[in-house]
Amino acid sequence: MEPHSHILVGKIVAPQGIRGEVRVQTFTAAPSDFKDLSVFSDKIAAGALHFVRTVPNTNVVIMRVDGVADRNAAEGLRGTELFINRNDLPQPKPGEYYQADLIGMTVVRAGVELGRVVCFQNFGAGDIMELDNGDMVAFRGAAVDFEKKIIQVK
Repeated sequence: MEPHSHILVGKIVAPQGIRGEVRVQTFTAAPSDFKDLSVFSDKIAAGALHFVRTVPNTNVVIMRVDGVADRNAAEGLRGTELFINRNDLPQPKPGEYYQADLIGMTVVRAGVELGRVVCFQNFGAGDIMELDNGDMVAFRGAAVDFEKKIIQVK
C-alpha cells in the first residue's frame, strides 16, 4: 500500500439489532456520504458494505454487510476500520485539502520546528494534529504550504 492511498472514513463501533447490521461511526463531512462510497477493510471486501440509514443527530450510520446475518457475526466486526481509495475522491478545490495529504508535513510555530504530523484527532473541540514526538497541536488557524511541506501554527 503506497502512503496515503487509503483514507480512513469510518469505524464499526457496534452491532445493530439481531439481523447482522452494524453501527458505523463516520469521519466524513456528512454521515449520508456513506451512500455513495465504496468502503472496504481488511475484513470486508469493497462493495460488500451497504448503507441502510443514518442515525438522526449523530455521525453514525447503520450498514448491512454481505454474509453477516446475525448479531454474533456483526459483533466480530466491532472495531473494524473502514477505508476508501484516495483516488476515488474528487480533487479538492483551491485552498482546500484532505487531512491525509497533510500527514508527514512539518509543523512550525514562530520559526521553531515542532515535529511531523502522524495523524489527526478530534475530541469534539476541533482538529488536533498528533506529531511524531507525541505532542498534540491545534490545527485551527494553521496555514498550509504544500510546496514547502510546512504547516504554520499560531
